Amino acid sequence: MPGRILAIGDIHGCDVALETILQTMAPKAEDTVIVLGDVIDRGPNTRRAIDLLIELQDNTDLVFLMGNHEEMLLSIAFRTGQATMEDWLSFGGQESLDSYGGKMKDIPEEHLEFLATQISYEETETDIFVHAVVDAELPLEEQPPGIMRWGRLTGNELRHCSGKRVVCGHTCQQSGVPLVFDGWVCIDTWVYGDGFLTCLDVESNIFWQANQQGELLAARPLTMGEETG
Repeated sequence: MPGRILAIGDIHGCDVALETILQTMAPKAEDTVIVLGDVIDRGPNTRRAIDLLIELQDNTDLVFLMGNHEEMLLSIAFRTGQATMEDWLSFGGQESLDSYGGKMKDIPEEHLEFLATQISYEETETDIFVHAVVDAELPLEEQPPGIMRWGRLTGNELRHCSGKRVVCGHTCQQSGVPLVFDGWVCIDTWVYGDGFLTCLDVESNIFWQANQQGELLAARPLTMGEETG
């Protein structure tokens, strides 16, 4: 019997929220967990959040999408891009660095290698998973990486040309609830602020939420027409 597909929104170093979600959902070997990127930065404990995902990877099928925050860190760590240390630190990187002791050299090689395994998108028979957005008119293999990691969701996007729903993060919903409209679901619900970390069971469209204080909200179905905060 096939397992669940569970999508987790932007974690942003909120380890307690992630731990609460994982304990609640208890992913099994047959399940697929899709992490939508931006695991790092802004929140208090990037290091432990990554440790939790590395442990999860040993017990279930983990699909790890690259967010714009990971892209910045990796470009600095491996000197492959234009991002500067100052850019990253002012963009939430300082909190990540603090969780490692304050210096780049203290980030374990295992963590950098884990982040480097991230992919740009995942696709199933019914859904597309991406960190930010996709161009609705382009096939997935033709999508510019910048759009998939940095594009902002407006709530007016067209359904993707494949007809599949897009499940994404990145555009923070300060309402604390997912943004749902025709062909799109955004589950970045501002966990590093006053919101929650969201986990969506893709088949049932039921979602669970937890905050960095370890509070768990009751599961509930997605609702069309929620607005950004």
